[in-house]
Amino acid sequence: MRGLLVAVLLVAIGVCGCGGGPSDQEQVQTTVEAFGRATAAKDYQRLCDELLSPKLVEEVASSGLPCEAALRQGLGEVRAPTLTIGKITVDDDRATAEVNSAAQGQSPSRDTLQLERVDDAWRIASLR
Repeated sequence: MRGLLVAVLLVAIGVCGCGGGPSDQEQVQTTVEAFGRATAAKDYQRLCDELLSPKLVEEVASSGLPCEAALRQGLGEVRAPTLTIGKITVDDDRATAEVNSAAQGQSPSRDTLQLERVDDAWRIASLR
């Protein structure tokens, strides 16, 4: 009977995936997708508060404008942007995501976003 109980518990643990949550790669993909949606929606507040790393926000704000204003100035004329995610690579607390982006009236671009883990969340660390 005890052996059966142990077997049932092991199966239950395997099925529930306890502590399993999304993988780092899935979390990076979610962050990049959210970045694309926020950019398309011109949600500069969300970009600055939730999706960009604190270091990048500071870098953007070094232009003398608050992050939201700087993004509004830089992205304000972009129409109908799209973002397609390619290969994602995770290395400890850093990750890269290859993306193809396009916008109305602009040539498509292939870029690599750099991300970093900040307080258990993935944030965009570089827009280059």
